[in-house]
Amino acid sequence: MDQRLEAAARTLGSNAADVFFTITLPLILPGIIAGAILGFARSLGEFGLPSPSSPTSQAKPVRPIALYNLTQVPGQEDAAFRLVVISVVVALLALAASEFLARRARARVEGRR
Repeated sequence: MDQRLEAAARTLGSNAADVFFTITLPLILPGIIAGAILGFARSLGEFGLPSPSSPTSQAKPVRPIALYNLTQVPGQEDAAFRLVVISVVVALLALAASEFLARRARARVEGRR
C-alpha cells in the first residue's frame, strides 16, 4: 500500500480514524480476506486434538486422524474416499471464495480511483 495516500489524506485534514477507515482498510481488505479464508483452509489440515484432552472430554477425532483411522480398518476404503472428496471440495470452495472476494474487493478499490 502506498503510504503517500495516507499522508495526503492527513494533510487534507482527515484524522487517524478517517484515514484508516476510508484509505487504509479498503486498500488492505483483499489481503485480509484472502488471508482469513486461506487460514481457514489451512486449518482443515491440522493434525491434532480439537479440544483439550481430558478424561471427561468426548472429543471426536479431527479430519486427518479420522482419515488415518479409516485407512487402517479393512473395508472402510469407501468412507475414507468420501472423507477425502469432501475435504477437497471444501478446500476448493474456500480457495474459490478467497479469489472471488479478493477480486471483488480489488475491483471496488480500483473503481474508486
